[in-house]
Amino acid sequence: MSTKDIKVPNIGEFKDVEVIEVLIKKGQEIKKNDPLITIESDKSSVEIPSTFEGIVKAINLKIGDKVSEGDKILEVEINEDSKKEQETKLVKEENPKKIILDKISETKRAIDPQNLINNDTSSVTLASPKARKFARELGVDIQKVMGSERKGRVVESDIKLFVSSYSNKKTENKIKEQEKIKQEYSHSEFGEVEVKDIPRVKRLSSKYLINSWSNIPHVTNHDEADITELEEFRTSLTDIYTGEKKKITPLAFIIKALTASLKKFPTFNSSIDEIEDGKMTIKKYYHIGIAVDTPHGLMVPKLRNANNKNISLIGKELKKLSEQCKNLKIDKKELFGGSMTITSLGGIGGSFFTPIINYPEVAILGVGKSEKKQIYLDDKFVTRTMLPLSLSYDHRIIDGAEAARFNNDLKENLGKNFAYKLAV
Repeated sequence: MSTKDIKVPNIGEFKDVEVIEVLIKKGQEIKKNDPLITIESDKSSVEIPSTFEGIVKAINLKIGDKVSEGDKILEVEINEDSKKEQETKLVKEENPKKIILDKISETKRAIDPQNLINNDTSSVTLASPKARKFARELGVDIQKVMGSERKGRVVESDIKLFVSSYSNKKTENKIKEQEKIKQEYSHSEFGEVEVKDIPRVKRLSSKYLINSWSNIPHVTNHDEADITELEEFRTSLTDIYTGEKKKITPLAFIIKALTASLKKFPTFNSSIDEIEDGKMTIKKYYHIGIAVDTPHGLMVPKLRNANNKNISLIGKELKKLSEQCKNLKIDKKELFGGSMTITSLGGIGGSFFTPIINYPEVAILGVGKSEKKQIYLDDKFVTRTMLPLSLSYDHRIIDGAEAARFNNDLKENLGKNFAYKLAV
């Protein structure tokens, strides 16, 4: 048995560079071309392979050391017969320097954004230099990441999943910590209390609200629509047979106006399941969600195919859906599969608010109570009926300019020029 030193070879532009990984251990058996260390310059990361096979006797550097050509990496114990065979093979096959430079070139190609796929399945490396660099940038110990590729090779998606899981766990721990703080004192220590059950509907909806608020970056656009002519038209509607006034709520008109805007802005009638996939689902149907206030909690049934129904039919279906929710007679499936949701406080009061998006939708329209205001119009102040609008949207897929244009279109649909068309 004899020992052989393996040194840093001629690595071209790499001079006085940092060792970012040591890929072998003392006593480990290594093969020719097995990766020994990973070095990193300002431009790229490169693995240095072994030029001999044998048993690692001593390792002469550690992570963080600066190395250049000729620096000793390790001592390897080689069988005498094997040593002659390896040296002869190296001379016959190819110049050792060329082998290493080819390995460096191959590694550079692997980290090139234009060629991220490495088809070399013979390597025993558990992660590419690119993946290791990505892990270091995120502060992740790559040894703790479970690889999904062949032989447990770690890729960027594995690191992202690891970070996501760690983040979720950290959030859960933070929530638990907050709960402990809240539970430090009993409420009853400060006075008389009554413990009641949270309504089942509210308990069931809470996880959807948390999911939406936690995962969707909400932005809310506030505006007002002039519905003076619409209200005059609505209150003037009468039954052609009985002559009695029709009782159609403003919500029916808002649904028709919203449906018309969704046709013009299809992004608002979409869903994104996983933003990383780079795909969005554009819906060709128009099922408008209506937030219904019930004694059991808020429920959001869907008024199906609003684009194919007139104002009178929409008014009747709204009443029917509301009664089904209040009596808990609504089919569970009717709470899913919506295009966009409307939540209205008009019958209660209030103006602007910030509604939470009903996942997996990407927007929600909040409607406040209409109010008569003095508006400067045509060079004079006039009394107009104004309707507060609060449009919350998913900023991952909808930007502010698009939201403003959507609101402007919606206001036009609620204005005097469209009041009659909406009734059709």
